[in-house]
Amino acid sequence: MTTSAAPKAIRFNAFQMNAASHQSPGLWRHPADTSHRYTDPDYWIELARLLERGLFDGVFLADVLGVYDVFHGSHEAALRHGVQVPLGDPLLLVPLMAQATRHLGFGVTAAISYEHPYAFARRMTTLDHLTRGRVGWNIVTGYLDSAARNLGLTRRAHDDRYDQADEYLDVVYRLWERSWDDDAVRRDRRTGVYVDPARVHPIGYHGAHYQVSGIHLCEPSPQRTPVLFQAGTSARGVAFAARHAEVVFISGPTPAVIARHVRSLRAAVAAAGRDPGSLLIYAQALVITAPTEAQARAKQADYEAFIDIDASLALLSGWTDVDFSRYPADATIDYIDTDAGRTALASFSAADPDRRWTVGEAARFVGLGGRGPVITGDPGRVADALEAWVDGTGIDGFNLTYALAPESMRDVVDLIVPELQRRGRYPTAHTPGTLREQLFGAGPRLSVAEIARRIGPDAAQPSPARPTANSIPSTPVTS
Repeated sequence: MTTSAAPKAIRFNAFQMNAASHQSPGLWRHPADTSHRYTDPDYWIELARLLERGLFDGVFLADVLGVYDVFHGSHEAALRHGVQVPLGDPLLLVPLMAQATRHLGFGVTAAISYEHPYAFARRMTTLDHLTRGRVGWNIVTGYLDSAARNLGLTRRAHDDRYDQADEYLDVVYRLWERSWDDDAVRRDRRTGVYVDPARVHPIGYHGAHYQVSGIHLCEPSPQRTPVLFQAGTSARGVAFAARHAEVVFISGPTPAVIARHVRSLRAAVAAAGRDPGSLLIYAQALVITAPTEAQARAKQADYEAFIDIDASLALLSGWTDVDFSRYPADATIDYIDTDAGRTALASFSAADPDRRWTVGEAARFVGLGGRGPVITGDPGRVADALEAWVDGTGIDGFNLTYALAPESMRDVVDLIVPELQRRGRYPTAHTPGTLREQLFGAGPRLSVAEIARRIGPDAAQPSPARPTANSIPSTPVTS
C-alpha cells in the first residue's frame, strides 16, 4: 500500500515599503486607503500584529536610496504622483514591529553599493539581537542612478555591481562568523573580565574593494548571519543567489515565466553544490478577495479605476532606465530597442510568445500590484489559484503586495488563510525560534559546512584561543 505525499504548505510574506505608495502607485488616492499613515508608528504596529495573526513568515521591506527620475528626465512625476517617495528608512521600522510581535520575521532591503560592510555588519547584528534573531537581509546592489549621484558615486555596470557584492559578502561573513568565538563574552564579575581578548579575532581582510583589518564590534547575535534574501534573476543575479541566498523573491506575470525562473534558480543552486530544495522561493502576487465572487470582481473594478498611468510609467521607467514618455501608448515592447528595456521588460515579452505587450498595457498591468499577477475571487477560487501556482511552478509561497492598506492584507488574513488551513495547505501555528529556524526547521545559524562553502575551510570552526599574556582562563559566564 502506498500513500501519497502531503501537499506542500503555502507560505506568505507581506511585501511593504516605508512609503505611502509601493507596487500600486495610484491607489493611495482611494478613499479607503490608509497608507498615508506610514509615518505613524501605530500603522506599522497594527500591520505587524495583523500579519502575526495571519501566521505570515514575515514582512519584506523594499527600499531604494534614490528617486525615480527617468520619466520625462525628471523627478517631478514621481513626486507629483507619490511613486515610492517620500520614503523612509526600512531598518528603523524593525525594532518597532518586533516589540509588538513574537514570531514575525523581518526581511530588510539594503544596498551594498552605498554603505561600507564594516558599519553595515554592526547594524544587522544589532537588529538580530533586538529582534531575538528574527531579521533577514535582502541583498541588492542598487540600480538607481539617482542614488549613486546623490552619494557622489558613479553607478557601476550591472555585473560589476555583483562582483563588488561578492566581496561585500566575503567581508560580512568574516565579521559575523569568524571574528568572535561563541565563548568570547565572559561577563565574569569575580575576575573583572567582560570579554576574553584571545577569543576575538581581527579578520585581516584585504580585497579589491574593501580593506577591513580589525574585529567586529558586536558580540554574536542569535543567528550571527541574518537570513539572506535576494531578488535578482539576471544570469549574474542567479549566480550570486546560487552562492549566497537562502530565500529568493521573483516576479512575473504568468506561471510559465515563474516556472522558468524556478528551474533556473534551482539548477544554479545544485551546480553550486547545494541542495536545490533548500532554497525557498516566493513569487510576487496581489490577492483581491471578498466573501463572494461578485464582490471580489466589483472590488477589483473599483481598484482599477484608481490606476494612475503616469505614475505607472514613472515607476516602469525607473525600473528599466527607459524614458517611457518618449513612446506612444500603442508602441509594442519589441519597438523599444534599448538594451536596458529589453532586459527589464523581458518578462512581458516572454510571458506569451503570441502576444505583444504595448506600453499602455504594461503600464496598466504594473499599476495594480506591480509585475506579479492579480489573483481575484472568493476564498475558494483564490485558494484554487494559489495551489495551482505552487504546484505548477515549484515556488514555495507568495510575496504578497497590496492594493489598499490595510484592506488587502486584512482580506488575506481573514478570508484566504482560513480557507488554505481548511485544505491543509497553510500552517495553523507558529514555529518557535529565530527566523532561520522558522523558515527551515533547523538551527538558528548557518551550518559549519555552509560557512566553509561560503568563505573557506578556515572559517568552518571558531578560531582556537591563542595562549597569550592576555588570555583568560576558560570559566563559566557569571552574573
